[in-house]
Amino acid sequence: MVRRILHNFTTRLLSALLSFSIVWLTARYLGAAGRGAVSLFVTDCAALLLFIGLLGGSSLIYLAPRRNLWHLVLPAYVWALAVCALGTGIIGLLRQPGATYLLHLGALSVLQALFSINTSLLLGRRREQTYHLLVVMQVALLAGGLLVAFSGAGPWRAVSSYYYASYLAYGLPLLLSFGALLSLPDPRLRLSRRLRATTRELARHSRGAHLSNILAFANYRLCYYFVAYYADTKAVGVLSVGTALMEAIWLIPRSTALIQYVELVNSPARSLPAAALRVARYTIGGTAASVLLMLMLPTALLSSLFGKEFGPAHEVMLLLAPGVVIMALQMLVSSYFAGLAQYRTNNTAAIIGLGFTVVACALLIPQLGIRGAALASTLSYSASTGFLLWKFWRATGTKPTSFLPQAADVARVWHLMRAKSI
Repeated sequence: MVRRILHNFTTRLLSALLSFSIVWLTARYLGAAGRGAVSLFVTDCAALLLFIGLLGGSSLIYLAPRRNLWHLVLPAYVWALAVCALGTGIIGLLRQPGATYLLHLGALSVLQALFSINTSLLLGRRREQTYHLLVVMQVALLAGGLLVAFSGAGPWRAVSSYYYASYLAYGLPLLLSFGALLSLPDPRLRLSRRLRATTRELARHSRGAHLSNILAFANYRLCYYFVAYYADTKAVGVLSVGTALMEAIWLIPRSTALIQYVELVNSPARSLPAAALRVARYTIGGTAASVLLMLMLPTALLSSLFGKEFGPAHEVMLLLAPGVVIMALQMLVSSYFAGLAQYRTNNTAAIIGLGFTVVACALLIPQLGIRGAALASTLSYSASTGFLLWKFWRATGTKPTSFLPQAADVARVWHLMRAKSI
């Protein structure tokens, strides 16, 4: 398990570095306003993808080892196309961003949705190397496309370049993912009662599993819309840089949580291995250490890297720091309940967090701006994580303090490091 977590972490680390280059390129060449426009577009796409998960998402990983993949693909694709079309129309009515924006939003959300469905199925079948390759390729193509576009002068240094680079970044890996699915041994789709039964099963699991993801997304990104309303797109750009830098650290807990989830859904015992708690402590310790290192970045360095407009991003990072560590703990605990299909617990935690998000954003952002947005996120993460830890304690008897790194963990890591150096 540890080896697979390290492989997943390596992939996510590479993806995070490439994602950082995307943040840097868009901030450096488009400025705070351009970076804010890109952030809002990415947020709109992510919102559509969340509702696509109501008939797919993590439930595809859960059902992939148990069902014919082609019985899962067809309903997931049909639902994805319907959500992208309807969601694009709703965003057009609510925000009225213009026809060109909506055209790119609809087309790119479809590409992202199909890519997400295919890679989820591959991961569910434990084709992890293929999954990692496709994910890294997608981010690398986006970063490379932006680098080529922004290296020239003139009209290519515009938000529209992000759209065109995204077509390449999602289109090519999507085509390759089809080949990987076709190589799996499942017999091709036959319309039958089993297809209808699988569709109903997918819908049942997805509704419970994915509601918490929708609510979690609102906790993560609702503040962007509050800032855009009370301030402007430029403020959203500054907030997005500080948020992106801190959330990059989540590649550590997400790597552990994903492998833990896959292990649970594929394990007949459906229980967490004894070593998992120790790995969780390593994960929390590594997350906290990474947060401290990130906070050591001086404001002057941020201004020199991204531009003078982005100096205030350091204040965002300081206020987000406690929430980032707390949220790492939530990812580990929520993956346990998701792996056991106990979705109600995760949903309740997300609802609690969303309540704190809405109230805190409404009260703090008009007064504190982007600092209020960061503080609202930390308060939300703390409330929802506290509830999950209480439920985990009741379900397993494991106290919340058991997740804190212990002296024995440090000694074990030191012993392993010395053994490898010999």
